[in-house]
Amino acid sequence: MTRMRYGMLALALGAPLLVGCAKITQLGAAVGQATGTLSPQEAQAITRTGAAVEKTFADITPEQEYFIGRAVTATVLGQYSAFDNEEAHRYLTALGRMLAEASDLPETFGGYHFQILDTEEINAFAAPGGFITISKGMLRLCRTEDALAAVLAHEIGHVQARHGLRAIRRGRLTSALTVLAVESARTYGPQELAQLTTAFEGSISDITGTMMNSGYARALEREADRAAVTIMQRVGYDPHALVDMLAEMEKNLKPGGRDFARTHPKPSDRIRDVRKMIGKQPPQPVSAARQQRFEQAMAPILATE
Repeated sequence: MTRMRYGMLALALGAPLLVGCAKITQLGAAVGQATGTLSPQEAQAITRTGAAVEKTFADITPEQEYFIGRAVTATVLGQYSAFDNEEAHRYLTALGRMLAEASDLPETFGGYHFQILDTEEINAFAAPGGFITISKGMLRLCRTEDALAAVLAHEIGHVQARHGLRAIRRGRLTSALTVLAVESARTYGPQELAQLTTAFEGSISDITGTMMNSGYARALEREADRAAVTIMQRVGYDPHALVDMLAEMEKNLKPGGRDFARTHPKPSDRIRDVRKMIGKQPPQPVSAARQQRFEQAMAPILATE
């Protein structure tokens, strides 16, 4: 591969950082083809990439979002082990998918997936495409099915609003990667493919870092809380359970710990906002049937407190 050919690919990869990237990549492709350093197919690939780069995260397809979310969740599971209990997992999945069906995004490309993390940290994560993980520590704070539904509905709110994708830094080649990767499989060598892999991993790191370290902006958390209230009302769960859960978290979170406290706004601030969202709707009594199935399915977790 000549230096000029390498430079043409670098121009395509760096285009998002410049103004009018599509025009720049079109010019670069034309020059490369005219000088014989790029074939017509390679020039066409770079031109298409320049156009794709100008798109935002909203243009990422559901299939792309699914694979991004799967990679993000694999990263989470690389830091936390999955809790191995079939009954608890089956119950969590059934409850989560029922809540998802009442959301504004009832279906994703690969469906919603739920997993329990074997850690005492108090946290839950929602990756793009419908991959939701919740820690044993968080589950221990849930005393009713309504409380668990509140946590899951909040995470589903993040998924339906595509908050994870918003974490990708401007300049990543998110929507361009698919176009370029397909073309690269035909026309580029291992070095170029390695660059594409690095760019993809950068997007995964952006999302994972936001979920696990810095957290979403307060406005996005408020949006997820609003979605949770709506979903719970649609299904018939008590939205006041979200207030109760936030109060429990406030009592149990440890300042400076690797958990919910580091990645979310103060529970007291969210409680005030959620109460406004609920309005005058009175609290509902706990359903005996729901409580029975919740305690049965969560017994392996709650019993080890």
